[in-house]
Amino acid sequence: MISITQPKPFEEVLESISQDQKIYLVGCGTCTTTQHTGGKAEVLAMKEKLETAGKKVTGWMVIPTACDPLTQQALAVNTREIEAADSILAMPCSFGILTIALYTSKPVYPALDTIFIGKEQSPGNFTEACIQCGGCVLGKTATICPITRCAKSLFNGPCGGSINGKCEVNPNTPCGWQQIIDRLTAQGRLDQLDEIEPLKDWSTSLSGGPRQIILES
Repeated sequence: MISITQPKPFEEVLESISQDQKIYLVGCGTCTTTQHTGGKAEVLAMKEKLETAGKKVTGWMVIPTACDPLTQQALAVNTREIEAADSILAMPCSFGILTIALYTSKPVYPALDTIFIGKEQSPGNFTEACIQCGGCVLGKTATICPITRCAKSLFNGPCGGSINGKCEVNPNTPCGWQQIIDRLTAQGRLDQLDEIEPLKDWSTSLSGGPRQIILES
C-alpha cells in the first residue's frame, strides 16, 4: 500500500514559492520514488527547472522514508543548506510533507498532489483501496469497498446501469457492486444486503479539522 501522487503543474509550484528566491529540495525514497514523482531523478529535474526559472537551490536530498521520524535526523544533517533557504519544496506525499514540517521552522510547500492510498495490483499498477472515510462497511460488502470501487460511491446496491459486469461510467472498469454481489453469493451471504445501510456519515472523515484517536493503554 502506498500513497499515490502526481506532480503539480510547474506554474502552480512557482506561484507557491513566488516570494522566495532560495529553495531547498526534499524527495522521498519510498512511495514517490516508486512512482517517479519525487525520487532522485525527479528532484534533480526540479532543481534544473527552478534554476532555469531564476531560483537558487541551496541543496537537496532524498529522505529514505519521508514520513518516518528519522526525517528529523536527515534534516539535521543538512542544517546549513536548509537554513540558507527561504523555504523547502517537498516532493513526498502529504504525510511526508507533514512530517518534514514538524522538524523545521521553514515554510514547506508541496510539489505534488496526493491522490489516494493505493494497492499494487500488478507491477506499477495501483488501484485506490481506501479513502479512510472513518465508517468501514467491508464486513457487509465482502471486503470490497463500495466507496472506492463504485464510480458513484453508492452505498446500498448497484445503480442498474452496468452492462455485462462493467461500469456504465467507464466500460473498462468492473462494476464494484457486481463484484460485491458475486462474492457475497459465493459466500452464501447475499441476504446481508436486504438490510438498508443508513446514509453515509461523512462527519467521520470531514470533521472540520484533523482527526485524532487516543488508544487505551
